[in-house]
Formats: sequence, structure tokens, C-alpha cells
Amino acid sequence: MRGFVLGGTASGVGKTVATLAAIRALDDAGYAVQPAKTGPDFIDPSHHERVAGTPSRTLDAWMQGEAGLRRNYHRGEGDLCVVEGVMGLYDGDGSSTAMVADLLDLPVVLVVDASAGMESVAATALGFREYAAHAGRDIEVAGVIAQRAHGGRHERGVREALPDAMAYLGRVPPNSDLEIPDRHLGLHMGEESPLPTEALDAAADHLDSEALAGLAREPPRPSERASRPPTGNRVAVADDAAFAFRYPATLERLRERAEVVTFAPTRGDALPDCDAVYLPGGYPELHAPALADSDALDDLADRAADGLPVLGECGGLMALSETLTTADGDTHEMAGVLPADVRMHDRYQALDHVELRARGDTLTAREGGTLRGHEFHYSSADVADDARFAFEVVRGDGIADGLDGLTEHRTLGTYAHVHPESGAFDAFLEAI
Repeated sequence: MRGFVLGGTASGVGKTVATLAAIRALDDAGYAVQPAKTGPDFIDPSHHERVAGTPSRTLDAWMQGEAGLRRNYHRGEGDLCVVEGVMGLYDGDGSSTAMVADLLDLPVVLVVDASAGMESVAATALGFREYAAHAGRDIEVAGVIAQRAHGGRHERGVREALPDAMAYLGRVPPNSDLEIPDRHLGLHMGEESPLPTEALDAAADHLDSEALAGLAREPPRPSERASRPPTGNRVAVADDAAFAFRYPATLERLRERAEVVTFAPTRGDALPDCDAVYLPGGYPELHAPALADSDALDDLADRAADGLPVLGECGGLMALSETLTTADGDTHEMAGVLPADVRMHDRYQALDHVELRARGDTLTAREGGTLRGHEFHYSSADVADDARFAFEVVRGDGIADGLDGLTEHRTLGTYAHVHPESGAFDAFLEAI
């Protein structure tokens, strides 16, 4: 599967809209498109999936390592992979877009805001191409998509100013219908605020799909991980608007080694008969009343006290706590498994790649083992004085005092989202 990376000059330049337009243009041209996202994001991929009709792959060098990054790329299916970058092309020390493009040997298409420039668009693109050597990244900025560019003289000015070795790949016209609403943690999810079909089709019409396909390359193939035997266990995974942040590869790994059954606590589902529970991250704060009334959380509390293994990531940690107080000051009872009261804030409390070291054997790692992941949350947790933690934080913020992995019974709640390439979910399955 050949691919290319859509990198931006900065956050907010319109990478997601350009990516969705490229997916639509290539699909209209007859290509089967596999979307992907650099970095640990869950929200942009939800828009990719809505347009492409297939889950978006997560590509993060920090969480997956070089071999894991390539494995996750090659597990995608399609003719072409369209990879949306994160932040600006060179931004981020854990896993920048340039780092991912370098490790995968994929060309970069630079998304540049052309709303107030023509020759300056070309100068910006040339600067980003030349900066690669200074940054120590072996990447090729092969072409440009002009974001918020008009046609006629404006488009010609951008096209003619580009160096001969840099392709003009089209433009995304200014259109207020191509704006995705945002909130804390990022954009609205794809199912909540899809772009209007007509506006996206119009943007796709201005991209050169054959030129985009022509510059795509296939990354090197890594060795596959050694297969591990099925466990025969049944894992219940929360799956609704409150628990929507999970990587496709996570469910793939769980299904390789266990039976997976999903349930929706906010829609009144009961906790299924199971050997373990996984509560992914999401937006429990937006569904706190429904969670407070959920029979599934009541059942989960009883089962957890009896020793059922439960893993909660970020939103899952919040749902497992004693209480959750929203930004409006309303407090709601949660499952009460973990000794913490969680409060939402108006500003994010942590945002970074993280590394955790296990203080002893726990559900997702053995003593002394390390896990790499990512944290991004607007909440904080006030924990009990006798709270027990599974991890020391090597990098990042964690829950409190340089510690993460709040634990009680056989329940583990953490602010860190981890990828299955970390080994965490294999350890979880084997710990059951």
C-alpha cells in the first residue's frame, strides 16, 4: 500500500479538512483509501472513518516504536494511505509528523494557508523543504495543497511561484461549511459534526487526485510480532459516546486473543458476562448524569470488589472514581471503585507523551517494566491519602505526585492512553 503524509505549517492550518478532501478525491478517482493519523489523536480519525468508510490507523513513533509504526501502517488495507499529520510538520519531540514520514519513507504534501499570500506560500513551502536537513529528517516535501485559496489569479500566483521540484496539488477553497466545531480535547467527533457532503465534494474537485496518487510510495516492511495464543477469556469493552477513545489496533489485539463483547453504559446496557472489563477514554463528563444512573456501573463496582480485572484509561479512570464534578460544578456519583474524586477544569491539566514504570506487577506490566503512551485531559483527581499507585511517571504528569495507575482490588485506572504495541493489552489478557 503506497501512501503520503499531509503535513501542516502549524496547528489550525486546515490539515483535517485537506485530508478529508484528499480522501474523497482519491475515492472518486477509483482508489481504495486507507486513512491514518500521526500522533495519538482519537478525534480526527473519527472524521477520516466517516468519509473513507474504514477505521483510521494510528501512527505514533513514541508509542509504537519504528517496527510497530511500520506494522500498523501495513495492517491497513487499500490502494493508497492518506496520513494526516499532527501540529506543524516538525513540531513535537516524541513523534512529530516529520519523524513519522522519515521512518515510513513517505513523501510529504504540505498544507499551507494561502488566504493572504501567493509567492509567500511558495517561500513557506520552500523553507519547510530546506529545514528538513537542519532538523535531521530525511523527508521530501514533494508538493503543496493551498488551503483557503481562491481560483483564478490567486491560484495561478501560488502555482507559478512554486519551485519546479515541488508539485502544486490543488486547493481547498474558503468555505465556512468546511469548518468543524471544536471543544475541549479538540474537534467534535465525526458522527456529531460531519462536513456537508456538497462542501466536501466541492473541495475534492479542486484537488489533483492523480498527481497525489503519483507521488505516493510504499514504506519498508518490518518483521511481524510473534503470535501469542488465544486466552479463551471474554473481555467486555465499553463502547458509546462516553467511551469512544480507543485505537483500532487495540480491538484487533483483544480479538486476536479473546472474545470481545461491547456494551454501552450510557444507553442502559447491562454489564455483560465477562472475565475482564476495558473502559476506554472518551467524554464521561458530557454524559455524567447517564453514567450516574447506569446499572452497568453499579454491577461493575460489585464485580470489581469481587476481583474482576478492570482497566480504565482516562475517561475510564473518571468513570471508576467516586465522583465526577463537571465544569459547571455539578457533582455526579460514579462507580466508586477507585478512591478519587474527579473534577473538570476549563484548561487542560496535562498534554504530552508519557512513560510509566511499574512499581510492582500490575494488570498491564510486570514490575520494573515500562509503558509508553499519551495523556490529554481537562480533569484532575483528588485521591485518598491511602491510595495505591501502580506506576512511577518517568515522563508526563500522571495522576498525582509523579505517580499514575490508581489501583484497588484488581482494578487499574490511569490517565495514560497506551497502544497495543506497548505490550499493555497482552499483559492485561495474560493477567486475567
